[in-house]
Amino acid sequence: MRSPSSWQVGFILSLGVLAISLSAIFIRLSINVAGTPGFEFSLFLGSSRLIVAAFLLLPAWHNFHDKLVPPDAYYYAMGSGLALACHFATWISSLSFTSIAASTTLVTTTPVWVSLISRIWFQEKLTKTTVIGIIIALIGGISIAVGDIQGTDQASNPILGNSLAFLGAVMASLYLVWGQQAQIKGLTVKRYIALVYTLGALLLFPFPFIMGSGYLGYPKSVYFYVLLMAVFPQLFGHTSFNWAVRWISPTLVTLAILFEPVGSSFLGFILFGEVPSLSVLVGATILLLGVTIAVLGARNK
Repeated sequence: MRSPSSWQVGFILSLGVLAISLSAIFIRLSINVAGTPGFEFSLFLGSSRLIVAAFLLLPAWHNFHDKLVPPDAYYYAMGSGLALACHFATWISSLSFTSIAASTTLVTTTPVWVSLISRIWFQEKLTKTTVIGIIIALIGGISIAVGDIQGTDQASNPILGNSLAFLGAVMASLYLVWGQQAQIKGLTVKRYIALVYTLGALLLFPFPFIMGSGYLGYPKSVYFYVLLMAVFPQLFGHTSFNWAVRWISPTLVTLAILFEPVGSSFLGFILFGEVPSLSVLVGATILLLGVTIAVLGARNK
């Protein structure tokens, strides 16, 4: 397969960032309409989003098995599907407890975790620049946490919400790193996303029932927002990142994702009047600066 040019990769990533910036907005709209924030509703949203995406990808299962693809590729893909399910369960839940600005900024710390995972999993060395960037990013994360604790109207339980967003970032990092390995070892992006989105949907499917909420009885607009989440942030956004990691480092892909909190926070201000506290804004700036430094350090090693 012919490698795409750098501008083509950049263009696809830009569209992907635009698409995932809508994710937090659709989630917050769903929470506001349903009036039931918390883990139960978050699990419903995460599961439903993947179920719809998996359904739309059913044609990709035609002649799915390829004898030339080694078993390792499927193992990595299954690990990626598990990480994706955990990412949605944690990050979507965070939006019930903290602000859009804090949640989306913390969840985009993925470059830091990708660097650390690559160090542990693949024995890749961290440069001094990357280590400095990680430290700066952690300082920014602490500033965001302190800013939310000091009080915003959107943060009902900021410690829990911010912790969930951080955990969501770790899971997203595993999702990208293992996804890259699955594709390097032979899975096409079409087969990969069909397998991963479907596995994620199956893993999350029983939890709304276990939590006692199920899938029925919500306002019609909630299901419309779920459809929008499946089409735009999932099929367009996530798939663009999954395609990009086949050609460039996951660390570089996550650099593009840093623009998500900018778009989400702007839309959150327009639609919900969410104005982050000064500590959150300063912390977000420090965090994004630290992550950028970490990414540049990883790129130049």
